[in-house]
Amino acid sequence: MADTAPQILDVAGIPVAVRRREGREPGIMWLGGYRSDMRGTKAEALDGWAAKSGHAFTRHDYSGHGESGGIFRDGTISLWVEQSLAVFRSFAHGRQILVGSSMGAWVALRMIEELHRSGESKRIAGLLLLAPAPDFTSELVEPNLTEEHRRALEQNGYFEEHSEYSPDYPNIYTRALIEDGRANRVMDRPIDTHCPVHIIQGIQDPDVPHTHALKLVGRLPADDVTLALVPDGDHRLSRPQDIAMILRAVEELVKQAG
Repeated sequence: MADTAPQILDVAGIPVAVRRREGREPGIMWLGGYRSDMRGTKAEALDGWAAKSGHAFTRHDYSGHGESGGIFRDGTISLWVEQSLAVFRSFAHGRQILVGSSMGAWVALRMIEELHRSGESKRIAGLLLLAPAPDFTSELVEPNLTEEHRRALEQNGYFEEHSEYSPDYPNIYTRALIEDGRANRVMDRPIDTHCPVHIIQGIQDPDVPHTHALKLVGRLPADDVTLALVPDGDHRLSRPQDIAMILRAVEELVKQAG
């Protein structure tokens, strides 16, 4: 399936690439991380699981990512949430389990807020957050800005930072992303997801400290949250044992969904 051309959804003039596997409810919707795409290890593993289990699976690339159009530097949380909601409403039919990785967890939580406002919250059957990074711009980026970073933001509108995952392509953080991130914060108040939540977090994560996941848990209803800390897990959570844990969590959420 991954070798076929994606479907294209026009969202406010931007072509968003979508891959959809038909199947039964609850469906699974993948929400990738910052600079990730829908053909990564975890997304492919979930697609394989969906093929075997018969569940529907929906995934897409945000603008500026993977097979979608748009310019990466133009991206903001608001824009990527808008695109994800459009994909959800156009392709993910019936009840869904959202699986958000890193920044995708932030997108998922903002989606749930918007779906609740529009009276669609019952469509969310569960939430699986992997190395979740909600509010990462204000919680993890801004507190560590150097004077050099601040000058670059003021003069150029962005700054670059080395990425150990793609050494030839540094991470880019724009002033627009940071400012928009403040308007999309979710961890400054209680978060009512209206569904069971499973969180998987690596203790050895160099990008999102496990204390961030613990803080997130403190914002969620305690009776609906399961947190799994992986002692030797990193940010990617893409090793075979990590993938196995992710699939077990999905299966548990499917059972909880009834």
